[in-house]
Amino acid sequence: MANLKDLKMRIASVKSTRKITKAMQMVAAAKLRRAQEAAEMSRPYAERFNAVMSTLAKSVGDSESAPKLLAGTGKQDVHLLVVMTAERGLCGGFNSNIAKLARTHVERLLGEGKTVKILTVGKKGRDVLKRTYADHFVGHVDLSDVKRIGYAEAQGIAKDVLGRFDDGEFDVATIFFSEFVNVVTQVPTAQQIIPAAYDAGEDADESSGALYDYEPSEEEILADLLPRGVATQIFTALLENGASEQGARMSAMDNATRNAGDMIDRLTIQFNRTRQAVITNELIEIISGAEAL
Repeated sequence: MANLKDLKMRIASVKSTRKITKAMQMVAAAKLRRAQEAAEMSRPYAERFNAVMSTLAKSVGDSESAPKLLAGTGKQDVHLLVVMTAERGLCGGFNSNIAKLARTHVERLLGEGKTVKILTVGKKGRDVLKRTYADHFVGHVDLSDVKRIGYAEAQGIAKDVLGRFDDGEFDVATIFFSEFVNVVTQVPTAQQIIPAAYDAGEDADESSGALYDYEPSEEEILADLLPRGVATQIFTALLENGASEQGARMSAMDNATRNAGDMIDRLTIQFNRTRQAVITNELIEIISGAEAL
């Protein structure tokens, strides 16, 4: 049984931990509001852009003049996986869930005899995946010094990915991130960005009966917009990741604060019982000594 001094030190330690987790929860809540607003504001643009690109891609079809980013290389032998996680931990299962989805994807591709290359964004994903797939790593993007994610960071990642595609390093590129639903729910998501795979959506369905004349041609417009589309998809994924990270951290720190409070209550009860037992033993010793005299 722990003595009173040990119990007292443990209670003080858990109380200090509870203060830290409570402060982290409040900081995450403040950051979550901004990150959630940024993610939600980007969705209408991304959805409309997706609808326009889907209409253009449908009009071009599988013609020989279709841009390479849309038509692909004609092969699916080499896959580039862009795994986006956080730079910091203490956010529950946010990082591990994305890494788990990426790991499942890697195992499936390797089982099919494909070549896999991994590009990580965020050191937590790099640390997890590099233990098993170090030979498949081709690069890492460090955003630890970036205070607030902007379009410039997405452009830098897109430039790296597009450069590798132009050099013929891969055939298919897929990004992994966590889609923000609410504070409790974040959904790990895999999205193919090269060759471009656009979902038509409601906007495209509403305008499917309309006829458009494009100037210049659809192929030239797509050739200009497709690289921007890659950057837009990466930027949207970064914003979704940012909101998901703060939501997961807020939830994790709230649970940690509650658990610390429960532990303090249990330790306090144990401390009081131990203290009472010590007092009782001292009284017994005093009474026994008095009777002996």
